[in-house]
Amino acid sequence: MAKARKNLLIYIGMVAFFGVLIYGTLREGSRFSHLEGVEPTAGSAFGFFREMVIGNLTYSLALLMIQIIVVLLTVRLFAWLCRLIGQPGVIGEIVAGIVLGPSLLGALFPDIFYFIFKPESLVNLKLVSQLGLVLFMFVIGMEVDFKVLKNKINETLVISHAGILVPFFLGTLASYRIYEEYAASYTSFLPFALFMGISMSITAFPVLARIVQERNMTREPVGILSIASAANDDVTAWCLLAVVIAVTKACSFTRALYVVGLTLLYIVVMFTLVRPFLKRVWDVYINKEVINKTFVSFIFLVLVISATITEVLGIHALFGVFIAGVVMPPNMGFRKIMIDKVEDVALVFFLPLFFAYTGLRTEIGLINTPDLWLVCGLLVFVAVAGKLGECAVAARLVGESRRDSYVIGTLMNTRGLMELVALNIGYEMGVLPPSIFVILVLMALITTFMTTPLLSLEKWLFKQPVTTESGKKKLVLSFGYSLTGVYLLRIYRMLYGEKLKSQQVIAAHYTVGTDLYPEIAMQYYEESFVPVEREALSLGVTLDKRYRVTNNLNHEIIRLSREEDPDLLLLGGGPTFMISKKGNYFLLRLFLLFSGKRSKILWHMFRGLLLYL
Repeated sequence: MAKARKNLLIYIGMVAFFGVLIYGTLREGSRFSHLEGVEPTAGSAFGFFREMVIGNLTYSLALLMIQIIVVLLTVRLFAWLCRLIGQPGVIGEIVAGIVLGPSLLGALFPDIFYFIFKPESLVNLKLVSQLGLVLFMFVIGMEVDFKVLKNKINETLVISHAGILVPFFLGTLASYRIYEEYAASYTSFLPFALFMGISMSITAFPVLARIVQERNMTREPVGILSIASAANDDVTAWCLLAVVIAVTKACSFTRALYVVGLTLLYIVVMFTLVRPFLKRVWDVYINKEVINKTFVSFIFLVLVISATITEVLGIHALFGVFIAGVVMPPNMGFRKIMIDKVEDVALVFFLPLFFAYTGLRTEIGLINTPDLWLVCGLLVFVAVAGKLGECAVAARLVGESRRDSYVIGTLMNTRGLMELVALNIGYEMGVLPPSIFVILVLMALITTFMTTPLLSLEKWLFKQPVTTESGKKKLVLSFGYSLTGVYLLRIYRMLYGEKLKSQQVIAAHYTVGTDLYPEIAMQYYEESFVPVEREALSLGVTLDKRYRVTNNLNHEIIRLSREEDPDLLLLGGGPTFMISKKGNYFLLRLFLLFSGKRSKILWHMFRGLLLYL
């Protein structure tokens, strides 16, 4: 205590002594004021402060920060609203971008709109959003799993390339109908038709992968085939987009041959030289506990060099970033680490700025005639018929069932963010007129939005008879913590004894957070069931597993109860669990409502039904 008081006195004395010296120095320096030639500002101190604040608000950096705050808040709100209705969060993010643009904010509150999004300030927003796209495309490239492609190469080639060729043809065919009236004054027919074709051909691999994950299809053959087909589609479509950009800039196929040839050489070099070299570099670092900053900076240097090469060749920097992600070492440990480092910043911070920038260029009011709305309907129909229809037909031709073919076609019809990237490239190159750009943005939104409802119709369209084994009871346990699953299984053992071996036992586990990378979700799935599987093996019990990534845990548990219709359900929620008899959904809902700290209320209300571990 005495030492602390002594230190305080020393500190006060030091501040006071040097404060007096500084004040004296500055006071003596005031005699130079006649040399400065600056007159003191007239007016009150508050007026000066007010003018300073207003001036700072119009400063480019401060305005960019305000734009980022508005965009992030709006995007999170709309993503949350979309998840409430069972839609992917990316739908809400795209809608948020349009809401912030001239279509809504600019129309209802023009003064606020032009204050926040001044035209001259959008250059900064564009540059930052492009940086986000670079990081995002790097992640997309790393998410391409060649093992999945190799295992399903025959089916995926047919499905994915049918889902590119047919929509591409239909898109170029549709361009005959609309070019003369809506695009002739902006660009020549060749680049316009090519961009119309590519806009119909793209599948949003990241959105598709997360929908497959949310619907618990990652381990089903149809889910694996859909992801593999989408990955193949992604790689092919981006290579095709590079060719389209080259042809567009050269204005003819023959002039573009140099660019296409050099691009093919670049791809060959990346796969035959750079990829093996990166794998050897990773083998050096694989035994280290952490990846140091030198290695991470090296990876980003490869990313930037690849982007620069493709930009110089005359295609687009994003293609180079995508290829850089694809040729990264195949080790999933490495890819997980790099994705963890990049994905959150890219998805949460940068990509919403891209959605906002796209929304600022999407003015739905440009579709202001019945003919333009007919064109919009035509392009949406062509997009759905070409992608969903042809992928479903191709899946059926390679031997998939009617149900699986429908699911594959529906998933491949998802366009999402990848479509917006291609459309923005076409718009910036002056190929897509503003009205057609808006129509194609709406097409991307509609085809992504319709995926979840169409998948929900699958069970109704392709009803399968439910078979139950006679004499067996269906026993379900749902656990949060891994060890809780073990305790719940032991309770079943106490209740049924040796008869448990002849019953149908289902174990369910849920991971909350649908933004989870699919490969990481699979890792969580495998790790979470290890203790309960080990216990089941020791008891001689056959265990059926159910796993899902979700944003609404309570909803999933209710759905589990309704779909499985168990004779008995043990529900673990951390430190507590409950027992619910068959069909007692009201009690289950009530437990979920009061679970957590208030679960003791139910302990008194339903003694004997609720237990503590």
